[in-house]
Amino acid sequence: MKHLIIGGVAGGATAAARIRRIDEQAEIVLLEKGPHISYANCGLPYYIGGVIAHREKLFVQTPEAFGQQFNVDVRICSEAIAIHPEKKTVTVGKADGSCYEEGYDRLLLSPGATPVRPPLKGIDLDGIFTLRNVEDTDRIKSYLQEHEVKSAVVVGGGFIGLEMAENLHRRGMEVSIIEAVDQVMNVIDYDMAAIVQANIRSKGVSLYLKD
Repeated sequence: MKHLIIGGVAGGATAAARIRRIDEQAEIVLLEKGPHISYANCGLPYYIGGVIAHREKLFVQTPEAFGQQFNVDVRICSEAIAIHPEKKTVTVGKADGSCYEEGYDRLLLSPGATPVRPPLKGIDLDGIFTLRNVEDTDRIKSYLQEHEVKSAVVVGGGFIGLEMAENLHRRGMEVSIIEAVDQVMNVIDYDMAAIVQANIRSKGVSLYLKD
């Protein structure tokens, strides 16, 4: 049985390890379009804020170590660009621009998500970032090291948004959070979110809800 997994961060890497534990004979191929696998997403803001001092602490596994430990064919900088279910193949794009077809018996999709970039005027100006992966983190960290940033706006009051606000505040900035719905962390009950919101405001962070 050949398992092809698209996406090599938390979900994809965990799935690959689990498949190996239940099937020692399976062939497992793990595709990741970026250069890193199995890193700590929730640790990214804390590296920016200096709580995590060393960049390498973000990585749970290297591609090489993970591949050896679980006998998985890990292919970084490899992006799935088309799926052909009738043939049970995936077209994979490599970093050099070339492509090839990879077959599978079972296909698992774990590509993660992409931050929403609303089509607003000025969205591509300098100093505007998304935070999703290590490359985003490096760009923000570099910008903060090269510029004297006194204030910041975080759009989105989910887990990563709040962690980002916390760490920018720790760096001494005036921070504002803008959230489109009526509470932060909309995966929890409003009564719980109200406690979080009160704590945010008590730290001097501006919070704009339903905005």
